[in-house]
Amino acid sequence: MTESGKIELMAPAGSFESLQAAIANGADSVYFGVDQLNMRARASINFTIEDLPEIVRRCEERNVRTYLTLNTIIYDHDLTIIKTLLDAAKEANITAVIVMDQAVISYARQIGMEIHISTQINITNIETVKFYAMFADTMVMSRELSLRQVKKICEQIEKEQIKGPGGELVEIEIFGHGALCMAVSGKCYMSLHAYNSSANRGACKQNCRKKYTVIDQDTGIEMELDNEYIMSPKDLCTLDFLDQVIDTGIKVLKIEGRGRAPEYVAKVIATYREAIDAYYEGDFNQDKVKGWMTELSKVYNRGFWSGYYLGQKLGEWSDVDGSKATQKKLYLGKGMHYFPKSKIGEFKIEAFDLNVGDTILITGPTTGVEEFELTEMMVNDVVSETAKKGDSVTIPLEFRIRPSDKLYKIVLTEETVK
Repeated sequence: MTESGKIELMAPAGSFESLQAAIANGADSVYFGVDQLNMRARASINFTIEDLPEIVRRCEERNVRTYLTLNTIIYDHDLTIIKTLLDAAKEANITAVIVMDQAVISYARQIGMEIHISTQINITNIETVKFYAMFADTMVMSRELSLRQVKKICEQIEKEQIKGPGGELVEIEIFGHGALCMAVSGKCYMSLHAYNSSANRGACKQNCRKKYTVIDQDTGIEMELDNEYIMSPKDLCTLDFLDQVIDTGIKVLKIEGRGRAPEYVAKVIATYREAIDAYYEGDFNQDKVKGWMTELSKVYNRGFWSGYYLGQKLGEWSDVDGSKATQKKLYLGKGMHYFPKSKIGEFKIEAFDLNVGDTILITGPTTGVEEFELTEMMVNDVVSETAKKGDSVTIPLEFRIRPSDKLYKIVLTEETVK
């Protein structure tokens, strides 16, 4: 829990763009992977050991906690790498490490790193919490639990004063938003069986998200299914019952999405930040929920459902291959130069037209994510309403852009553009 007494909002960071977006939009903590030993080794860009000091520097400036994920299956040949990575994390002052394997727990404890237990361990009861309290200060509950079950565990921690190695009461963390899969807390072998690419080593091929036909082996007759994506659940969303989530007594709400784009991180974190603050200010209501849900629907999603938190026995399945987002981004061009005295950013247009009135998105490793309506611009040094491919565009900006920054415009998903 944060110093303000509010639950901690934890953001995913699969790149420096996403990291900066999380920090700028109100995350209390971020979690990220380094190289290949995390559950999003294939899905996100991931950081390197050399990036750790810079991650910590940016986060400490804003009082944001840093969590390194080391939650894959670990083999003997990984142990040297694990020790090297944990030593570097300790030296860089990473707040904690999120773990599953006992070898990682053992070494992290040996060097004095704070330990958080991954959902991969599948904690579902208070006795398991007591066991891991010998090693860990925070534990992520199994995704299969209901809010009633989570609340009971939180109450028992308080009643029995179950403390972690740091001397404080164990904190309970749950996933609040993002992708769900058919597996039990992420333990899946479908990708391994089909492609020899293990999800438990962070290399899931997402083959459960595809269309499948079910055939009767005796007759050859195909089964008629209401939903062709029978193994692809909708995304988890708890925003519309966030008050019930907070009332369970959890201390950390985790947003999934290290494999998703930085604008996803920006939008989801900003929306949940506003909703959490509204709850503590006594201003959480269904009218606001409708607006928040509209905002969440703008970025990548497979549709939303409440997971198992409200007690549903059956899942809700996605009916699309990919996203149901109401908006999409179109690449326009790249940053060229920033003029600090006049606060002007220059871009080179490489695709599509740009018009005054468009909603534009600028992303970059240092910039993070900036989204706003374009109200004025100069095209090839002349005031203009429209820019086309090949044009040089200058835009008034209160923030610095860099050559690594990219310029997009946001359009409705069904919109056809030139």
